[in-house]
Amino acid sequence: MFKNLIFFARFFLFWLLFFAVDRLVFLSIFHKKLREIPFGERIPTFYYALRLDLSMAAYLAVIPLLVFLFWYFTKRTSLNFKWVSVYNKVLIVLFGFFSIVNFNTYREWGIKINYSALAPIIETPKEAMASSGSSPFMFSMFIWAILIGSGFYLNFILLKKQINFVKTPILIKSIVAILLLGFNFLIIRGGVDVAPNNQSMAYFSKYEILNHASLNTEWNLISSILASTKTNKNPYLYFDNAAAEKQISELYKVEKDTTISILKTQKPNVVIFILESFTADLTKTLGNEEGITPNFDSLINKGVLFTNIYSAGNRTDKGLIGTLSGFPTLGTGSIVKWPEKMQKIPAISQKLYQNKYQTSFYYGGESEFDNYKAFLLSHNYQKLVDKHSFEKKDMNSKWGAYDGLVFNRQLQDINQEKQPFFSTILSLTNHEPFELPTTPKFGNKDIIQKFKSTAYYTDSCINDYLTKAKKQSWYKNTLFIFIADHGHLYPKNKYEIFQPQRYHIPLLFYGDVIKDEYQGKKFDKIGSQQDVAATLLAQLNIPHKDFLWSKNLLNPYSKHFAFFSWDNGLGFINDNHCVTFDNIGKNILYNSNPKDSAQTQINLNLGKSYLQSVYQQFIKL
Repeated sequence: MFKNLIFFARFFLFWLLFFAVDRLVFLSIFHKKLREIPFGERIPTFYYALRLDLSMAAYLAVIPLLVFLFWYFTKRTSLNFKWVSVYNKVLIVLFGFFSIVNFNTYREWGIKINYSALAPIIETPKEAMASSGSSPFMFSMFIWAILIGSGFYLNFILLKKQINFVKTPILIKSIVAILLLGFNFLIIRGGVDVAPNNQSMAYFSKYEILNHASLNTEWNLISSILASTKTNKNPYLYFDNAAAEKQISELYKVEKDTTISILKTQKPNVVIFILESFTADLTKTLGNEEGITPNFDSLINKGVLFTNIYSAGNRTDKGLIGTLSGFPTLGTGSIVKWPEKMQKIPAISQKLYQNKYQTSFYYGGESEFDNYKAFLLSHNYQKLVDKHSFEKKDMNSKWGAYDGLVFNRQLQDINQEKQPFFSTILSLTNHEPFELPTTPKFGNKDIIQKFKSTAYYTDSCINDYLTKAKKQSWYKNTLFIFIADHGHLYPKNKYEIFQPQRYHIPLLFYGDVIKDEYQGKKFDKIGSQQDVAATLLAQLNIPHKDFLWSKNLLNPYSKHFAFFSWDNGLGFINDNHCVTFDNIGKNILYNSNPKDSAQTQINLNLGKSYLQSVYQQFIKL
């Protein structure tokens, strides 16, 4: 039996080698892009590619494996597996074609082949041929021939054609079958970690060309095709597109592009804390809760607090993009799931990097989760520290390293950093299952006690961080920004997903760099998590017009509103009214003033136009 498993080992080896050849050809074609990259940084490309290469090979192994198991349970003594050689050859030709399309797509657009590039070939082949006129045809055919020839040769020398069965008890056969199927499934998924395989697993470098080379072409294409059902048609068409876009453009129009300047300098260091589930309800100042966040509440006296801020969505991936890119949620998801689109939107890190800032990102969990890493490395974060940067003994939480450890690591690194620097910290301890390295402050008998205890712990870590930071020379020239990634059901345990209170989050600008006259000041303007980008960049006198969905909260002329969404639901809030809407049921779920039918309709239309326009831009990216 175990001798027969060598067949599948050879099958996997064949595909890993074929993908490696394809990758080598890719790097050879784009060798000019590699000139400034040290040779030592190119080699890991093949290592970081293994996870998705193995996953793709496991997908391809499903059919041979099922056929093998079918005959394994019969009384046959041998099985001719020559058809697998033919199966591989067909795939080699097909994958070779995908590769030459990928090379030309990358040459033209700088992205890997995806549904957008493949669809025209299938749907409108004549137009596709016309548009590919600039592609080097003979060179493409030559590359295709190399890939086919290499693939056929590897297939010939590695694949075994005959399998012999040994008489085995049915119980043993059943166990073997379960183990084989289970093992193959785990390879497809990428193991038993929290994060299943996604494009981020292949990202490792600050050089985009290496990340793209590492990313398995076929795996990425299949992922793009599966996701395309949600991206090539707008599911939120309520109005004429032009009318919807006009409504939204009016929202962001300002009488005068100006700002209240609250900083003592225009080029401070900037540290953004994106705090897991740090809802406004946790605080004394905004939620009237005693003793959960005493340190955060005390910071308000020396900071600028925005009291009416709402998160873009209800998950961390949405909050991360909302905060750092000022891009809204898409109702059913976040743009971070589509790397080829996500890399086209701006980010604070890009702007500051262009202005000579040193950029870094710290997270105690898996940066591959929900494609965070793909976003970070494609938006000029020069340094990324995640759970893989810590020792195993420090991985005491299901999600990774506790906040205190991560905060201390950032402090340790930033002390060696050249100024000015921009550093982002994404916390994680205040997340289910709410594990702690210390005695829980509020107990752990129920979920609310656990939630309050982990929030208290994160708050204490903030205090410890700032206490240590104040001793550093860079502290007085540093702006600290504290914001939650999203709201939460707890600790109140009374607001549903469609109620605005569920999205209410704190936003605090803090530090000695804030002018004395603004320390302790509160701004009650209704705004969004998305507005951090424009607000911060305006303070630094950096243009932010490409952040289309972000407004400057410190511009007296900007309008007061926020949009938020969840799975197929949307909400729109301004000074007068809040309304939320279920796109599936086509009904209003929440209305702050149902007696005012006129304002209800106005806000409902604004919310619909907003989501429609966001998704329309997403499609065009």
